[in-house]
Amino acid sequence: MLCDNGRKIRNSKFEIRKFNCAFALYEVLLGITIFAIGVIAMGHAVENCLNASTISAEEGVVRQILSNYMAEIQATRGVPDDSKEFKVNSNYGAIKVVQKAAVADLTEPDNTLLDGIYLVTLTAQWQRGGVAESKQIQFYVYRPG
Repeated sequence: MLCDNGRKIRNSKFEIRKFNCAFALYEVLLGITIFAIGVIAMGHAVENCLNASTISAEEGVVRQILSNYMAEIQATRGVPDDSKEFKVNSNYGAIKVVQKAAVADLTEPDNTLLDGIYLVTLTAQWQRGGVAESKQIQFYVYRPG
């Protein structure tokens, strides 16, 4: 068969099969590449979920420690200590709890000073991956004088 400029056109079945085989190979390589990218992205997503779960559990432990000390201070008779430190060992390492208490200067709308109310601040400090972390709560305690 000749084309209009006189060159011979090859139209053999072998060349068509060769072209189809090469095209199929490229399709397979493209599919494997897309699959590999998807698997890598899913691996990163799973890693992020595990990190978030660990951080959430660690902060839950810290919140529970602060809650326990708050309940203890509220249940104890007498004026809370002005300053105090505790060390608590947990599955996530040592957690330092710092307690500070001061008289709360609260007044009524008619400027009457309210006596016997203390503002207590509990601060938890710990290390996560070499980075200092902290969480703090404040609450009032009434101790009539």
